Amino acid sequence: MSSVFEAVKRMVSVPVAAEDCGLEVNSAGMVRCPFHEDHTPSMKLYMDHFYCFGCGKHGDVIDLIAGLAGITPYEAALNLAEAYHVDVENLPDQRPVDLAAKAELKRFQEDQLRCQRILCEYLRLLAGWKQRYAPPEPYAEPDDRFVEACQMIDTIDYLTDLLIVGTLEQRVKAVDLLLADGKIDQLEERLNRIKEEEQHFAN
Repeated sequence: MSSVFEAVKRMVSVPVAAEDCGLEVNSAGMVRCPFHEDHTPSMKLYMDHFYCFGCGKHGDVIDLIAGLAGITPYEAALNLAEAYHVDVENLPDQRPVDLAAKAELKRFQEDQLRCQRILCEYLRLLAGWKQRYAPPEPYAEPDDRFVEACQMIDTIDYLTDLLIVGTLEQRVKAVDLLLADGKIDQLEERLNRIKEEEQHFAN
């Protein structure tokens, strides 16, 4: 029989379940993340998944309910099925699982989430640089960090959105682009160096 997990995810959207659990969803589809101390909304709700830009928590509607209620995903799926009247008695037959395809999908999802995490970190850095190192006067020589922020922030913002809300084809192409020639590895190493330097100077 088809999985109760798939049936629930197909019938219950993340925003609806979140609102019914008492989370306040703003006009941009954002809520205060319930999985960390969140003072401003940092979790984005999509129809079939959620992603927190603050703590990195992500998942589908079952993961959300399981995390909120402190129960297993299976218990969450059954609770959702009951609450939203999902018929789990007459599910269609499920096709045999293609293990190779499943493993490839898992690798892609891991790569996608890693790229999202690194790009979000870079985007926060650029936003900080753009504000912190803006020229004090119109004709002053701009700081290299300010220049980089102005040049890169729109591109990184676009790529980040693409990885989250793009079609599967768009997300695959974006991940392939970021992985090519070790681009994402180099960016992660650079961000780590910058973080270490800032901590050193702070001390």
